[in-house]
Amino acid sequence: MAHVPYLDRSLALVPEHGRVRAHIRGERIFVPVGDHRPAVERLYRRLARTEIGVRLDEAVASAGLSYTGLSIRSQRTRWASCSASGAMSFNWRLLLAPERVLDYVVWHEVCHLEVPNHSPRFWALLESRLPSFKEPHAWLRRHGATLVI
Repeated sequence: MAHVPYLDRSLALVPEHGRVRAHIRGERIFVPVGDHRPAVERLYRRLARTEIGVRLDEAVASAGLSYTGLSIRSQRTRWASCSASGAMSFNWRLLLAPERVLDYVVWHEVCHLEVPNHSPRFWALLESRLPSFKEPHAWLRRHGATLVI
């Protein structure tokens, strides 16, 4: 039986005839028979809005900041971005990574609300907010290309 990662879990894919949408129940994802990838991507996009939204709201509140919007995308070369106006964009594939990696990317973007570049000041701010950032940062650089369904 095939499995897909979902944060720190591994979910079994269970094909069902007549199903058009993917649905998580327990440790299983019920998917359409045949190519399940489009249905799983749609499911992960919906779940990403919630998973990322909760973490983003907590992080900006903790930092005393705010953002203007959240979008979930399928970028090929970026995990997330923060615009000058405070609009946040995150890649749904982050749900395929360990939870600590998602948390790192959220904090990375929150820090961009204050420092919009990757200067030493930015990295010092990130380390003050998430002292353990180096390990998930390295994990994403090493394993990011493997985050596919």
